[in-house]
Amino acid sequence: GDLGVALTDVVGMDAFLVDFDLYFAKLFDGLRHDSGDPVEWGEKALAHYAKLRIDARAKRLVFSDGLDIPTALSIYRHFADRVQLGFGIGTNLSNDVGIKPLNIVMKLTEANGQSVAKLSDTPGKTLCQNDTFLAYLRQVFQIQGA
Repeated sequence: GDLGVALTDVVGMDAFLVDFDLYFAKLFDGLRHDSGDPVEWGEKALAHYAKLRIDARAKRLVFSDGLDIPTALSIYRHFADRVQLGFGIGTNLSNDVGIKPLNIVMKLTEANGQSVAKLSDTPGKTLCQNDTFLAYLRQVFQIQGA
């Protein structure tokens, strides 16, 4: 469907899965990995689908966190025949001319005067300029030190 792949690393995979119930798991075509260990993340996704009695072979996992060809092949070999797979290989595929690529990512920090946050599975990717709001989100989603 339209926009059918959910990005889990806005609040981290564990917190995301708490609310990714049967309704949403059936509604979305799949999930996108963008932080943390890709194999661990994928295994959590497959376990969640199994817990909900959803055949993961009808779902898609999209991996896109700093991939290169060898990493994508390793992930593919690990999950092949268990789930549909997609890979977003950006910088490491298109900028392979031997020059260290720039790492520039734009992130939303505020909307209509309100703070926004990203609680990532990768240390250092968590983003929020409002420490009070960040502490609140960590409490709500039961996340330690993201």
